[in-house]
Amino acid sequence: MHRITVIGGGFAGLTAAITAAEAGAKVTVYEAHHTLGGRARTAEGTYRTNEGPHALYNGGPHWAWLEQRDLIGPVATVPPLEAARLRLRHRGTLRRTPPFAMLKLLRRGARHAPVDVDFLTWATEQAGEEGARAAAHYAAVALFHHDPGALSAAFVQERLRRATKLPPEAHYPRGGWANVIDRMAGHAWNLGVRMETLSRVDTLPTDTPVVVATSLDAARRLLGDASLTWPSGRTALIDLAVRTRRGDAFVVSDLDAPAGSNASRRRTAPSPRRASS
Repeated sequence: MHRITVIGGGFAGLTAAITAAEAGAKVTVYEAHHTLGGRARTAEGTYRTNEGPHALYNGGPHWAWLEQRDLIGPVATVPPLEAARLRLRHRGTLRRTPPFAMLKLLRRGARHAPVDVDFLTWATEQAGEEGARAAAHYAAVALFHHDPGALSAAFVQERLRRATKLPPEAHYPRGGWANVIDRMAGHAWNLGVRMETLSRVDTLPTDTPVVVATSLDAARRLLGDASLTWPSGRTALIDLAVRTRRGDAFVVSDLDAPAGSNASRRRTAPSPRRASS
């Protein structure tokens, strides 16, 4: 039986461990913290807070992988009546639909965007500057990045299509992502995976194949590879529950907001007459 070492007990590490164990390998997972989960941990308190991802998209590979193993568990979706109240802010007013220029980028026959060109440059050529900026600001909600227009056009186009798909692909694990991690850990345990928490690894093992599933900073130190860097977005995402009156609209994205502003990052903020985010 092959032996495999997985460093990191987050979503990626547990995915690797389960997949290897299903193939017959003897797997050991080392996690530096006292709990599994990595960025998928959920902080306890009056309100549970996800420290990393918060939505699970049913059109993505993660959903399919979890569903095959019955690991998704209870999820919440945006109720249809609530979805009907979502609005986009454009030219100072709330509207139900995005500007026509932005819709050009969403039509089925739209060209596939290139990987090596930034989204704003490519989208401006396809739909004009107004439509390109509106699309970039809308995509910020799903990309968690302060300036989506600067990212790869192919990447933003794919996420933009998923973020505007109806019915919505986004589902929210009830009780937070920690519940998904608990189900994954239980499945891994049943497969014979050995999981050691509070076990920081400072030197790569040489007697087994190793899967490094850590943050880039930790991987850079562990592997001694200075090239493991990535420019990160400067974004804080807060899910906020509010009380509203019937008929109040919700802003999902401010299509007029300049890149990097707080307004372009609002996901479900109440209308101005009730409160501000």
